[in-house]
Amino acid sequence: MNQKYNPKKIEPIVQEYWKKNKSFSVSEESKKKKYFCVPMLPYPSGNLHMGHVRNYTISDVISRYQRMLGKNVLQPIGWDAFGLPAEEAAIKNKISPSQWTHINIKIMKKQLESLGFSYDWEREITTCQPHYYKWEQWFFIKLYEKKLVYKKTSLVNWCPHDKTVLANEQVQHGKCWRCNEIVILKKMPQWFMKITNYAEELLYSLKKLKKWPKKVLQMQKNWIGKSNGVIIKFKIAYSKEVLKIYTTKPETIMDITFCAISMYHPIISLICKNNKEVNMFLTKHKNINTLKSYQNQKYIGINTNQLIIHPITLQKIPLWIALYVKHDYATGAIMAVPKYDKNDFMFASLYKLPIKKIFSKENKKDEQKKSSDKNLNSKKKINDLIKKLNQEKILKKHTVYKLKDWSISRQRYWGTPIPITYNIKGEIITVPIKNLPIILPENFSLKKNDKKLSPKAKWLSTKINGEKVTRETDTFDTFIESSWYYARYTCPNFQNGMINPLKAKYWLPIDLYIGGIEHAVMHLIYFRFYHKLLRDFGFVSSDEPVKKLICQGMVLSDAFYIYDQNQKKIWVKPSEIKIKKIEKNKKQGYYLKSNKKEVIYAGKIKMSKSKNNGIDPSTIINKYGADTLRLFLMFTAPIESELEWSDKSIVGMYRFLKKLWNFTYSLNLYKIHIPSDIYENKEHKDILILLNHTISVVTDDIQRRNALNTAIAHIIKFFNAITKIMNKANIYKEIIKISLDNIIKMLYPFTPHICFILWKEIYGKNANIDEESWPIIHKIKENIIFFPIIIQINGKKRKIIKMLKSTAKKECINIASKNKKIKKYLKNKKIKKIIYIANKLINFVLS
Repeated sequence: MNQKYNPKKIEPIVQEYWKKNKSFSVSEESKKKKYFCVPMLPYPSGNLHMGHVRNYTISDVISRYQRMLGKNVLQPIGWDAFGLPAEEAAIKNKISPSQWTHINIKIMKKQLESLGFSYDWEREITTCQPHYYKWEQWFFIKLYEKKLVYKKTSLVNWCPHDKTVLANEQVQHGKCWRCNEIVILKKMPQWFMKITNYAEELLYSLKKLKKWPKKVLQMQKNWIGKSNGVIIKFKIAYSKEVLKIYTTKPETIMDITFCAISMYHPIISLICKNNKEVNMFLTKHKNINTLKSYQNQKYIGINTNQLIIHPITLQKIPLWIALYVKHDYATGAIMAVPKYDKNDFMFASLYKLPIKKIFSKENKKDEQKKSSDKNLNSKKKINDLIKKLNQEKILKKHTVYKLKDWSISRQRYWGTPIPITYNIKGEIITVPIKNLPIILPENFSLKKNDKKLSPKAKWLSTKINGEKVTRETDTFDTFIESSWYYARYTCPNFQNGMINPLKAKYWLPIDLYIGGIEHAVMHLIYFRFYHKLLRDFGFVSSDEPVKKLICQGMVLSDAFYIYDQNQKKIWVKPSEIKIKKIEKNKKQGYYLKSNKKEVIYAGKIKMSKSKNNGIDPSTIINKYGADTLRLFLMFTAPIESELEWSDKSIVGMYRFLKKLWNFTYSLNLYKIHIPSDIYENKEHKDILILLNHTISVVTDDIQRRNALNTAIAHIIKFFNAITKIMNKANIYKEIIKISLDNIIKMLYPFTPHICFILWKEIYGKNANIDEESWPIIHKIKENIIFFPIIIQINGKKRKIIKMLKSTAKKECINIASKNKKIKKYLKNKKIKKIIYIANKLINFVLS
């Protein structure tokens, strides 16, 4: 062990040892209790960012901790390798997406290894490899045979920038989740997966997820959006047509003043025949996404001049087209009751439609009070009317879910080919199982005036059973690959099927899953849904894929920008900024180092390449070491909270590890033997009590509270206490060795490299901390450490002396006889007899 702490030198040595010895490879044959810890797999974008490092450090800390508890721990890693970013980068750099992706994987894998993560690299998965996606093509065919996937032409979310369809979950505030472009609605044929078949189970199974964040559970509950109501049939005046309207409040049926439909409702085709104004309205607002309309054009509409007949009063009610009516929720038609509904009130106010009572919080309270004062006869009357409508089959109970079937086909090249072909009649023909996998063509060309990569025509044409067919050009949504990878981790090289049920049964469900909160209503819903599909096909036996979920917070950093000539923000790297105080007690000024131009400070925001405020993990590792970076990310903030980057804190963590190294090096503890029954003074006992407390709180912080930051704080506090008392004359190295032993064990999950080396310094070159157990509480019983021995002279108590239990009889008598007070009584006296009762009494009988 070198005198100076040099992480750049020691960390690669330790990592090479782990790699050579396959230290973290596991099998299902172990008799230990299993623990399956899965961090969400990264997209190979070129470099790890600090969000990645934080996520994977949390996973590694807990994995190493669980190993120390004696469990058979599987922590795998893989690559979510298909997707649009690689395709766009390939276009820009004029290479294939496959080349681009594998170059990035190589770079990021090296970074992961440099951080010392304890992965079972033998289970590494890359989702763009044919031997992986072959099985999702196979599963798609099986789902198609079970009618769980289908193709239909429908209104879908279209991103004009990415030129692909988006699932509802991928539209956020009316914009593309990836590029932030405003999404439009477009009618086109698409493949869908019947996630709605599982809507009810996805909802009620949330109750089983006791160890998931409440926020995630609520977000999923809201997104599934179960609603119990009724569908009422309204006749259209002067027509045989019927308009079906869904409502959760049928008791308000007597207060309807108008009805409204979505601009995409099927009945509009009848209305449009001779209505130029409606046609012009539809043309003007064509392709407006409903979510966007909520922001900017919520209360725009037009009167269709059609009338709806009230099913009870038979009064004629105007029918409007309104943009605030969702086309994809329930029937796409509403009965408007401005008296009770704020949206209906706002729309009615704008177009001067009848309003029975002004809608406000105050009036609503008054109305509710009056309603409560009404006699039971009026309520009974409404209930009787609803019952009558039900008997006449005008009304029926109905359950609606906000969740819609999952649009799974994407109009891009770099994805899993959908195993479907079409014959000359346009009929669907599935690809025979024996022909799987359908592999993407390596040669591709750019379409003119389009950024979409398309395979050559030769690949599109093929034969099935001698019949000429054309391949499906759409590829799978990449969320398909990330919805089942965790199960493939259990058997990555299994050749006889999608998943080995026996190995899946051993490892699943996942004990701990770690990823960002941003995946709550995309990945995590698809993930749960796919697991239920796998269960129903006999591949897995559990209902849910994950027992416990941790959602780590984002990493924030200072961000700066300037405006260019077009008033567009140009983000500047923090390293290019000079900070200067303008005057005392005033805010700081920020300037470019190059030309002293003033820069605008945007505050601490999420690290990202687009904002130029990311920090390359490799830079920190090269300067301070992986252990310092790991310790900083775990110590600076609770794992579920945002973490603000701080160079000062990084330096603080480095100094602590350096201090730990120097302290251990200076003691030369290797030859210090710790007896099983170590003799202790009061200070020793106090140290053990403090050690026990530290072990207890650190264990609770990691095991129950997920409070890794406070766990580190307790370890550092105990270490500082030990260093302060080290030089006291009555403190022995044995107790320091016990303390340092436990400090290093507790730090090992956080900083494995330095602990690996320090352990050898304490216990010899053959010692391996990877094989050590988590610290246990030391038993401290005062009657075991010291025993009060009564010293008598001729049966009369003269002194009480404390002695260790292990002290021999001869030594006890010798110590007692040499005590100053007893020595006076024995002076010039003849000892006739000595009565000795072990650990209790010594009686000198004098003649």
